[in-house]
Amino acid sequence: MAGAYDDRDGKIWMDGQFVDWRQANVHVLTHGLHYASSVFEGERAYNGKIFLSREHSERLHYSANQLDFEIPFSVDEIEEAKAQLLKENGFTDAYVRAVAWRGAGEDMGVASLRNPVRLAIAAWEWGSYYGDAKTRGAKLDISKWKRPSPETAPSHAKAAGLYMICTMAKHAAEAKGCGDALMFDYRGYVAEATGANIFFVKDGEVHTPTPDCFLNGLTRQTVLGMLKERQIKVRERHIMPEELESFEQCWLTGTAAEVTPVRQIGDYNFEVGAMTRDISDAYEAKVRS
Repeated sequence: MAGAYDDRDGKIWMDGQFVDWRQANVHVLTHGLHYASSVFEGERAYNGKIFLSREHSERLHYSANQLDFEIPFSVDEIEEAKAQLLKENGFTDAYVRAVAWRGAGEDMGVASLRNPVRLAIAAWEWGSYYGDAKTRGAKLDISKWKRPSPETAPSHAKAAGLYMICTMAKHAAEAKGCGDALMFDYRGYVAEATGANIFFVKDGEVHTPTPDCFLNGLTRQTVLGMLKERQIKVRERHIMPEELESFEQCWLTGTAAEVTPVRQIGDYNFEVGAMTRDISDAYEAKVRS
């Protein structure tokens, strides 16, 4: 499947029924469009099965609750909808996007309690998020934007509004010939990339930022489990920017990113080393098992 995302063949699940792809539309006065009252999930299906599907559906509900709304479909109903969507479109390997939002209704100010909550699920075939970086290693810029304090935004929700600065950071990175950007948090610690968590290797140990003001990704949690199985010591901690120079290897994790090596962040270079390769290969095997 190729072309603009609003002009494709196929079906999208929307509010309990399948609709033609080009007809899956919302009104211009949809609350989520104006005020970011929207949450979403990014998932991948491998060999016809969505990896950690139920965990994604549960997190979608959690994120909605963090934004003070409830999704009118249960986790079980969402699970069934996703499975049927893959069959409807004939997909076995695909990216799956579930999105819930406050729709158009009686309210069009900041408050929106009288507006209906809507849910849609789409799927499409999508290759490597970072292209050939899966083998060569990604090149990252360092963003001027910082992940916000949990006191200023629901930082543990997968909420659309939290990605505004990610979009700007990635645009700036791409203008410099980079594939993504590293973001610091509001305190100046290393946080994450625009849509992926980050890991570093030094002297055989793994270091990764504490997810206290950004999303603790499901892929991140999976990789932590894989490292534990290998009895590799992991230090979850606050990482200062000046430490980047001392790390030997680096990789990104995320549903879209999967496990992607990093070869450069700003002026700092990293080896696409044996541990990075092992974790990347092992993750690929795990999701397809």
